[in-house]
Amino acid sequence: MIKQIIFGLTLLLTLGVFAYTIWRLGKFFRFTKPYPVGDWGKRIAVFAGVGLAQTKILRRPVVGLMHALVFWGFLVITLGSVEMVIDGLTGSHRFLEVLSPVYTVIVFSGDIFAGIILVLISAFIARRLFMKIKRFYGDEMKPISKIDAYAALSIILLLMVSLLGLNMSWNQLNDQQFSNRLPVSSFLTSLFSSLPDDTVFSLHEVFWWMHILLIFIFANLLPYSKHFHVFTSLPNVLLSRLTPLGKLDHMPAMEKEVRMMMNPDQAFAATTNDAPPERFGVKDVNDVTWKNYLDALACTECGRCTSVCPANITGKKLSPRKIVMDVRARMKEKGPNLVKFGKDFEDGRSLVGDYITAEELWACTTCNACAQECPVNINQPSMIVDMRRYLVLEEAAVPSSLASMLSNIENNGAPWQYPAEEREKWMKELTR
Repeated sequence: MIKQIIFGLTLLLTLGVFAYTIWRLGKFFRFTKPYPVGDWGKRIAVFAGVGLAQTKILRRPVVGLMHALVFWGFLVITLGSVEMVIDGLTGSHRFLEVLSPVYTVIVFSGDIFAGIILVLISAFIARRLFMKIKRFYGDEMKPISKIDAYAALSIILLLMVSLLGLNMSWNQLNDQQFSNRLPVSSFLTSLFSSLPDDTVFSLHEVFWWMHILLIFIFANLLPYSKHFHVFTSLPNVLLSRLTPLGKLDHMPAMEKEVRMMMNPDQAFAATTNDAPPERFGVKDVNDVTWKNYLDALACTECGRCTSVCPANITGKKLSPRKIVMDVRARMKEKGPNLVKFGKDFEDGRSLVGDYITAEELWACTTCNACAQECPVNINQPSMIVDMRRYLVLEEAAVPSSLASMLSNIENNGAPWQYPAEEREKWMKELTR
């Protein structure tokens, strides 16, 4: 009973802290712009392919399969974690065993995945320590990002050690009668064979508490880490943008302005209730859509987007990963004050200018390679284009080459400096 009370209080504290964190982050979404969501049939198909089947990750067969196995393993092991919570609250032991033979499949696959994940996480740590993977580096990757990565990998490693230790001690206490259910743990159970039952039982309790407490700690660390994608990546995939890559969303407010310019009578017919748009494009974090902010929370900082960006490859300052990380960082800075002082709060800083420079934004070719490669379906170009729209429409901050082209389109109906009547002159040389 004492164990149940201690566990119940620990669980209550864990859920309380986690709920507060999610509630606090959830309030930030109130200050973002709307984003329409529909076509749930297609969304579920995308979720099944990109989210569950990990099709984008598997484009890189070796590393992709390693990451996918860790993901699939966690889905299976989570079922065991649910059982541990039930056991902790009720005082039962292996509560889900009533589901046998389904339970046998869960335990069997969970034990195998625990061994696989243990090996793969060790490989990931060694890879970071001894291999200089280019996409793991960049100006936006601060030392805290490396510490964050090692901390998360270390916790996952200890989770697998504790799970295997739990299974090994359980198998040993039952005279190895569950060896057929625990292929990996039964192979290692011999490590406990010389220990008395009292010691093995104590180890079982230590591993049980170690595993569940690590889960509780990890769950509350994740929202403050890049590994928050453990919770946000699947919802982000489900809510993916479904329009083809490269299709730029039009601006209803801008369309209205243009239509009124083309039809002056419409301007006089407009009612006084028509409120002017607050801003064209995105200047600060409260101008982005809630989906843009969810993208930022779902970013794994893997760098696959930046590694395929032609601007970044050719030495430009643009890093699509940095754009997404900056949205998250700016909301972390401004969000609490928006909650405290309201949507009109200004601190003299902004996303465009203080976090992201015009040079970065104009380096983007909108080729959508970054969005194509992102394993959680973040759409970086949509953010970049909206920030450029702000620069053009609100600040008239246009690169000279682009300004010349736009002027030619306005005056000549084409991006070239020649008038329409001279447009075919270049062909005269060909007909002689």
